[in-house]
Amino acid sequence: MPTHLEEFRSYREKMNGRIAEIEHLGIKRFFNLDTMAYTEGALAASCVLRCNDCIDYHLIQCIEAGYTDEELYDALNVALIVGGSIFIPHMRHAVETIDELRKTV
Repeated sequence: MPTHLEEFRSYREKMNGRIAEIEHLGIKRFFNLDTMAYTEGALAASCVLRCNDCIDYHLIQCIEAGYTDEELYDALNVALIVGGSIFIPHMRHAVETIDELRKTV
């Protein structure tokens, strides 16, 4: 049975490929922003927006870029302070994802 991250990666790749086929300048420009988003703070921003898909995607990118758990926890702390207690369920998801990713690295 695939993990939630394997399902996420597969679905994201499939649908991003399909979306890339759409000839719409606005959509292409917005998706291009995704590749430019990996500056400091991207993880905290996706956490505050409470988007688990974004959180997973940014955590994958952060871990592949060599971020330590302490750096990730600092970003989660910023999101918790900015987002408030409503972020806690997403923080649980983020920590679960970090744990899962560390098992595969």
